Amino acid sequence: MVWPFSSSDSRSSENHGSDPLKDLDPGLREFLEKESPVKYKTAEAPSLAPQITASPNKSTQNKSEVPAQASSYSNGVSTTTAPAQSLHSDGRYAHLWSTYRPLSEIENATKTDQEKLLDVLNGFKERKAQIGRAALENCAIEQWAVTDCYNSGKIMDRMRLCHAENRDFSRCYNMQARFLKALGYLSTYDRPPEIDEQIQMHADSLYHQMLEREKAVEEAKAAGLPIPTFPNLMTASGTPSTSPTQPRAVIDPQKEQPLPGDLEELKPKIKEQIRHRLKGLSPEEREIEERALQMEMAAGDTIGKQLGQLFEETGKAKRLRREQGKETVGDKISSLFGW
Repeated sequence: MVWPFSSSDSRSSENHGSDPLKDLDPGLREFLEKESPVKYKTAEAPSLAPQITASPNKSTQNKSEVPAQASSYSNGVSTTTAPAQSLHSDGRYAHLWSTYRPLSEIENATKTDQEKLLDVLNGFKERKAQIGRAALENCAIEQWAVTDCYNSGKIMDRMRLCHAENRDFSRCYNMQARFLKALGYLSTYDRPPEIDEQIQMHADSLYHQMLEREKAVEEAKAAGLPIPTFPNLMTASGTPSTSPTQPRAVIDPQKEQPLPGDLEELKPKIKEQIRHRLKGLSPEEREIEERALQMEMAAGDTIGKQLGQLFEETGKAKRLRREQGKETVGDKISSLFGW
């Protein structure tokens, strides 16, 4: 039986067969597409197939372009090189790095003269504070011994306030600080942390070498053997020797000893303070303390040169503003006081 309302158009029948929801209301069609468990393929699906099949070709083309660009960087096509901060040494992003300025450089360019002066002074103060922290790190074992004595030590030791442990810790802290100063820990405040760590470790090794020397001298005295002599701890390896050709000069603690040349040129009041610091020290400790004082003087000279350079730059900037007619109120006030 033939349906009387059937269309003779074959294309229309094909469309109905491929899309049975074509003639429905758009709202009803949307509802059926959401709620019906059977999903019908629409007529647009075949038309999308060529686009889908063509897309892998584009992706493969893009993938082929990326290695070509990378190879161009590796072959040295880029005429500029990236700085050390860049993670890519082949020159990519060189147009961005060409205008890069480190944060420290930007901050220094915008600092006032007062802020630059405070940076120099605070840097020196911070370096002195770091000496104390480094000395405490090197004396961690002695500090732990003091704490352990107070917590779980013998009753007699606690009644004496752990005198022996506190003495060892105090001597370790003072000598470690002297070694750090003598090795130039105060010289500058903008060097890499690795250098500071090397100085700290070397100071700790020198302190333990000094303890070994003292132990060797005590053992020699107890055994009635010749007292071994050692070269300067700061410049030699510390190998003991009993040869009479290398005697150490005996220093009388009660007699006033001359200071090194650069310390002898100081004012009498300062020399009196230095002699007070050197009083009662052993010959080896005296050498280390004198070296530490010399390095403190060198660090002070460095700070003085930095401040002098800063004042000179400030004076040039003031003169330039005065010549250009842009003198500020602060420049006028400072000129009245001769700054």
